Amino acid sequence: MAIVLGPNRYGKAENRLLRVYRDSPRHDIRDLNVSTSLWGDFADAHVRGDQAKVLPTDSQKNTVFAFAKEHGVGEIEDFALTLGRHFVADVDSVDGARIDVEEYGWERIEVDGRGHDHAFMRTGSGIRTTSVTVVEGGAWVVAGLKDLTVLKSTGSEYAGYLRDGYTTLPETRDRVLATSLEARWRYASPDVDWSESYAAVRTMLLSTFAATHSRALQQTLWEMGRHVLEAHPEIAEVRLTAPNRHHFAVDLTPFGLANPNEVFHAADRPYGLISASVLRDDAPAAGSAWDA
Repeated sequence: MAIVLGPNRYGKAENRLLRVYRDSPRHDIRDLNVSTSLWGDFADAHVRGDQAKVLPTDSQKNTVFAFAKEHGVGEIEDFALTLGRHFVADVDSVDGARIDVEEYGWERIEVDGRGHDHAFMRTGSGIRTTSVTVVEGGAWVVAGLKDLTVLKSTGSEYAGYLRDGYTTLPETRDRVLATSLEARWRYASPDVDWSESYAAVRTMLLSTFAATHSRALQQTLWEMGRHVLEAHPEIAEVRLTAPNRHHFAVDLTPFGLANPNEVFHAADRPYGLISASVLRDDAPAAGSAWDA
């Protein structure tokens, strides 16, 4: 029997980056969380403690900040591609790189009806994300969003489900449907107008959630993914994850009050967790796009 080293990678996680553009008195800001992960010829570092081929994670951190100045941030997909291609092309021992970026939204504080030049407040409408994987001769781009909290006060039901001896959940034809959506979509190629595509997909996800009469959260996720793929040929696959943020109608009869689905207890846990992947049957192979 031999003991061998399996797949391995290393990197610098959660580099918090604020890039301020001061080209005029009216500033712009970009607020990112960037994680890098590299793999390649690093076996000696593990089995012998030899670091000769290991680029320190501190150097990866410094590269993130230096590239934010030298190249600017631009679209987060382009920024991640630039970083990944640098590590693969310029570091001999690196065979592949994964760059994960989260972007936090800010909007200008209004003063006398006008957005202030250099004062901002965080937006609460979800976090834009990307995961870019670069190897010699290829790259995969996955864009997405997370923590997009949405709710429907009606237009959702849950009935006709399998029952067993432990089932106590009553059926309902009218319930609150709420979730904190995470959606990620894989592009067929890296030749995309990232900003335009992201905005359109986000709008499509929201409008489909609102307009779909939901018989289950699973059905809502399917409809979201289907509508995105039908409208966006540049996207090969959509993956969605949604916790079911349960809202239970409160029994007010002990107080002599009716409750026609107006007062709810919002339960934060436990919660159902639903996920689905929707893809084209002729989609190009995912390769390393989804590798964590």
